[in-house]
Amino acid sequence: MTPSPDGWWRADVDASPDSRYAFVLDDSDTPLPDPRSPRQPDGVHSASQLHTLDESLWTDSRWTGRQLAGSVVYELHVGTFSPEGTFAAAVDRLDHLVELGVDFVELMPVNGFNGTHNWGYDGVLWYTVHEGYGGPDGLQTLVDACHARGLGVVLDAVYNHLGPSGNYLDRYGPYLAQGANTWGRSINLDGPDSGEVRRYIIDNALRWFREFHIDALRLDAVHALVDHTATHLLEDLAIETRRLSAHLRRPLTLIAESDLNDPRLITSRSAGGCGLDAQWDDDVHHAIHAAVSGERQGYYGDFGSMACLADTLRQGWFHAGTFSTFRGRTHGRPLDTRRTPASSLVTYTCTHDQIGNRAIGDRPGTYLDSGQLAVKAALVLCSPFTPMLFMGEEWGASTPFQFFTSHPEPELARATAEGRKAEFAEHGWSTDDVPDPQDPETFERSKLDWDELVREPHARLLDCYRSLLRLRRERAELTDPWLENLSVDYDEAEQWIVVHRGALRLACNLGAEPVTVPVGGSPVLWWEPPTQDETASATVLPGHSFVVLDSSP
Repeated sequence: MTPSPDGWWRADVDASPDSRYAFVLDDSDTPLPDPRSPRQPDGVHSASQLHTLDESLWTDSRWTGRQLAGSVVYELHVGTFSPEGTFAAAVDRLDHLVELGVDFVELMPVNGFNGTHNWGYDGVLWYTVHEGYGGPDGLQTLVDACHARGLGVVLDAVYNHLGPSGNYLDRYGPYLAQGANTWGRSINLDGPDSGEVRRYIIDNALRWFREFHIDALRLDAVHALVDHTATHLLEDLAIETRRLSAHLRRPLTLIAESDLNDPRLITSRSAGGCGLDAQWDDDVHHAIHAAVSGERQGYYGDFGSMACLADTLRQGWFHAGTFSTFRGRTHGRPLDTRRTPASSLVTYTCTHDQIGNRAIGDRPGTYLDSGQLAVKAALVLCSPFTPMLFMGEEWGASTPFQFFTSHPEPELARATAEGRKAEFAEHGWSTDDVPDPQDPETFERSKLDWDELVREPHARLLDCYRSLLRLRRERAELTDPWLENLSVDYDEAEQWIVVHRGALRLACNLGAEPVTVPVGGSPVLWWEPPTQDETASATVLPGHSFVVLDSSP
């Protein structure tokens, strides 16, 4: 190859459309895969393969996209969503999602990682698609099938670190910085020669939008992106995404995962923000989960009261310039609810993290009753935020979602298992309960059991989710994104809360005993039948239940 003044080495080589190729660098005899490899048939350590999607296979020419505001997202892990764990098998389950009433399918990361199964956050070849799922052609088929059913597709993309096995980027150039985050070496976003590193990330994001017809990206842990340049990488990405969106004439959405509670991420560029469309909101999850479950360990310590739940629903975050006992410092910044719509905050009762990062990966249904699960669902699905479900949540799946890996290297496998136990030991969990991430059974246990859908109590909960989603589509009050139009009443002692959404009122009893809630209206949806007196000015709610009341004349 011949070096060029811009720092790149180039060569023109005759090759067939599916040729295998690799690079030999400097004095090494080891061939390395292409950092921008479109396909890795034999794994992340082997030669790359030329690959181009067959454009004639797309059938979504009439797909005009879907905006996030007003929509509901459904997060899934391809490997555990079905027994087969493939894109093709996921296609067979899409009709269930349509009947459920969601609008977007969010895929946990599918880029190339070492081993057969993984959560996906150990990716090392960002441009390729894991062969075990079906490779790039399989992803194309899944996206096309989603669009045919009116479902948008969100793809989880990880740009803050690379996995521990198969990362050869530092051999090619200054892709890695000297610092590190929780998961490994930081990416060089602002050091010398970082311009091409930033280009590597932005081009990857645009590839998903342009070549795979992806509708949105969920950007993993953006707080771990260390960038001290005047224009942050996220703003650069927002600029180029908006440009491509205009050309493709369909919405392209950027959703950040961030634990900073910083509204500047979702503030427009004209107002000095990064210009992203949305971000995950853990505070709403924590406020709901702690209030319903009573758990107070770890980061739940500041949450759990009805006052906390009410404040979080009113202002989007609980920690908005307030002291966090978990962090030992002031955390967050207030959201300007007059200018920032609540639909810019993605909220949930479950995510892969909130389940999988528990010691045994147990879902809420293993320690909460069905009424409590229904209350949590109602609080999210009747909120002004953008709701997200995690696969199986809708029927209270009994299968866990545990942390699993398949590192072939014995030392890395052992370090992963030991590190997992040490992490939970610091938080007071019994290390005997922590499953071995490397045990194949840990992965197998995490697969959904689709036979549960027709069995009780799962079938009843599924019907409740479907009804809540149907009501959200029917009533404009529930998708109104302006928090100024929301009000909340509650009683700390009696453990009830009422969320007012226009003519609709969501009344929830988080306690186990019946309570009288001082609001009336016509019941339109409930978990357990409520009762009212002749004046219908008050409503008696059974324990662990909710009702949606309509106060329209």
